[in-house]
Amino acid sequence: MTAAGNLQSDTAPRGEMLNRQIVDDLYSEALLLADEARAVFDMRGGSDDALPATTKLALSVEGLKTTTRIMHVLAWLLNQRAFFAGDLTLKQLAAHGRLPKDRASDARQVELLPALTQHIVERTEQLHARVARLELRAASEPPQTQDGGVHAIQDKLRNAFPSA
Repeated sequence: MTAAGNLQSDTAPRGEMLNRQIVDDLYSEALLLADEARAVFDMRGGSDDALPATTKLALSVEGLKTTTRIMHVLAWLLNQRAFFAGDLTLKQLAAHGRLPKDRASDARQVELLPALTQHIVERTEQLHARVARLELRAASEPPQTQDGGVHAIQDKLRNAFPSA
């Protein structure tokens, strides 16, 4: 197959569990969620001035956890995209492309947040959990071949210069 699907080389995904389309779809979802999180946790507008100090603290703490969580997911997805593009080898991905463990939100602090903000926090936790499960399942499947990066480059050349 080509780089758009499951490559048959060192840059191939682990089995059928993970492919470029899944990564691209998750990346789009994560970007939208990151923008929503930024909007609900942006405290520069001054509308939060009337909030109690405990709620402001909860917004700050949970905002940091939520944005960190979504940035970890985005970084993992960017590594996967680089892997599918042939810019990272399986060895490099294994060494540097791990998803950090999630730091759970504090339920007592989340309860202090507006309903929409609580929903965003929950969605980032769900997305992180989905990506973590995907990473775990993909890591448990061996690469389809152990050919090395040469075949990935040959596949790219064949796709770039198809025979007439």
